[in-house]
Amino acid sequence: MINKDKEAKKTAMKELRGLRKSLIASASSTMKIQKKDIAAIKAFLKGGAATIPEIAAGIDMPTDKALWYMATLKKYGQIVEVQKEGAFFKYTLSEQEKNYEKAEA
Repeated sequence: MINKDKEAKKTAMKELRGLRKSLIASASSTMKIQKKDIAAIKAFLKGGAATIPEIAAGIDMPTDKALWYMATLKKYGQIVEVQKEGAFFKYTLSEQEKNYEKAEA
């Protein structure tokens, strides 16, 4: 009886791993894309302050996607608003992020 339970658990775990394999691969792929996009935004901002439309055009990204990333970066303190230009704010890397970039180099 105990051996049957162990075998059933092993079989269930094997099936679960098989099901999750594709989900894990998909999540990993999405994370790689996000890291690449965020790195592109940060690299663009190293050149100076810019508005979201400027950033989106500069890195060839849809404006709505750039806005989403910028909101996240702002929330986590990686970028800051520096001034308003027309209807848009200009953003730059935060001092903390600039120091982090220098430390990595």
